[in-house]
Amino acid sequence: MTTSGPLLYVRSRTVPRTVAALAATAALAVWAAHELDAYLDPDRRVPVIALAPLFAAAVIGTSLYTASEELDRTAVRPWWRRRLVHLLTLTALAAALLPWAVLGHASFFGPSAMIRNTLGCTGLTAAAAALLGARLSWLPVFGYVSAVYLGASALRGNSVPLWAWLVQPAAERGAWVVALVAFGVGGVLYVLRGARAEGARD
Repeated sequence: MTTSGPLLYVRSRTVPRTVAALAATAALAVWAAHELDAYLDPDRRVPVIALAPLFAAAVIGTSLYTASEELDRTAVRPWWRRRLVHLLTLTALAAALLPWAVLGHASFFGPSAMIRNTLGCTGLTAAAAALLGARLSWLPVFGYVSAVYLGASALRGNSVPLWAWLVQPAAERGAWVVALVAFGVGGVLYVLRGARAEGARD
């Protein structure tokens, strides 16, 4: 009986399906990196390290949806602990699986860059889930990734590593700072507020 609460939470958030989708995303990333011959040229890994975290974050964001917001708000035990474990577990799983697609050349676009991007994209998605709702949580990060991927190569300046952290080499410290801040802020926002109810108005 003591496990009924956590099991109910896991089922209501479709966590098993989310885990399967993350595994499929990682497999797709491995296949894409192989097709691009990314092991020959680190620059060919940029599409993989940009798009795979986007897909993984979208999958995680969808699982943050709750169909019983009123029940969550009136629960005897606070739900923020479960939301924290939920978010951290899925993020850790994605961060463990996706780097397999870009092994080697760690100083360029290797596993650490994939982990950084996974954290940053997941943080943006978690924040969007809290502000817009889980079903639309993929939209802001999709817009950001698309804009950065298409436009960052044509721009120069000291601020580029900060706003275009997604396509920076793994050793770029500023990119790491921004990604970690995004994950921290987005994670805290989601954990404290939960996903916004669908159709809710502030």
